[in-house]
Amino acid sequence: MSDDDARLDEVAAELLALPPARFTAARNERAADLGGVVGRRVAKLRKPTVAAWALNLLVRDGQLGEAVELSRALHEAQDDRDAAELARLGRQRRQLVAALARRAGELAADAGTPLSPAMADAVEKGVNAAIVDETAAAAILTGRLVAAVDLAALDGDTLGQAVAGSVPDALPAPPPRDDLAARRARKAAERGVREAERARADAEREQASIERKLDAAREKADRAHERVDALRADLARAEDDASEADAAVQQREGERTDAADAVRAAVRALARAQAERDGVEE
Repeated sequence: MSDDDARLDEVAAELLALPPARFTAARNERAADLGGVVGRRVAKLRKPTVAAWALNLLVRDGQLGEAVELSRALHEAQDDRDAAELARLGRQRRQLVAALARRAGELAADAGTPLSPAMADAVEKGVNAAIVDETAAAAILTGRLVAAVDLAALDGDTLGQAVAGSVPDALPAPPPRDDLAARRARKAAERGVREAERARADAEREQASIERKLDAAREKADRAHERVDALRADLARAEDDASEADAAVQQREGERTDAADAVRAAVRALARAQAERDGVEE
């Protein structure tokens, strides 16, 4: 690879990690700064699709490269396995693809460009291509995609058209390992996945239990608040009744005072009448 090719790859990787809305202006500015042959080649770089950009972010995040290494180990582990083991490994790979696609969506959203359902689907297909096919993985792991990669549509120079700059033929060869170490590493990787799955299942069960307890607590709190509201209403009515009763007591006390005055007046009148009668009789 020439120095110009290497420089183009470097600049393309930087530019293609920018949000698509900023790409064109940044590309033109960088091309002008570089000038010469490299500047002219940079000026011809295509704006990435949103899905391709999200895959570039995932590559820079580092998790996709680690997943490709794990996938290669799982490919090797499939030799001489029974059908049940192959099915389990297939489920692991699908879970890995889904998790990485979600991570790409999070990275895109954090960068200010949430993925539409169509773009999220394209990202998942690209992640699957990287996990399943080493040639596609080599292209995607450059971090210089301008178009998403779909295994179902790979033909001719599809990868060459999808990658800005040079396109590697294959993934770098892993360092040589003796068979015993390789088997131990594979078993450790599989054990790690199984433990992670169990931990996730335990966490999900705990979360579901907490959600149920939360729902029950909320229902109990709602009933308590309803009871408080009812008691407040009863207290308000009782206070109104007490006020009316106090007013009635005051009214009756006034009436009793008037009645007592009337009785005393009547007694005095009776005494006078009796005195007059007694005087007439004499």
